[in-house]
Amino acid sequence: MDSQFGYINGMDQPATSLLFGPNFTASKLYQLSPPEDLTLALTLARPVGLYKDDELNRDTAVTKEKYGSVPRVYIVCNKDNVIKEDFQRWIIEKKSTR
Repeated sequence: MDSQFGYINGMDQPATSLLFGPNFTASKLYQLSPPEDLTLALTLARPVGLYKDDELNRDTAVTKEKYGSVPRVYIVCNKDNVIKEDFQRWIIEKKSTR
């Protein structure tokens, strides 16, 4: 759609960031939200880093001591246009909620 990838290391290297475009945000992420929520989201949108760097991945590794110590819940969203319900349930099964 209208999302943009960033290439901080050059176009010949893998993408390093992603910014969801306004059409994608409106149709996939905020399709059930009031217009003012979409407007706020678009105003606050920032690129998201895409990590392919092994050193960075080690520094942000998910461990039982870190991630496993945080209580978590998951709300299944059956009208989610990005993560389908069967995949949401798979995440719940694999990542266990408490």
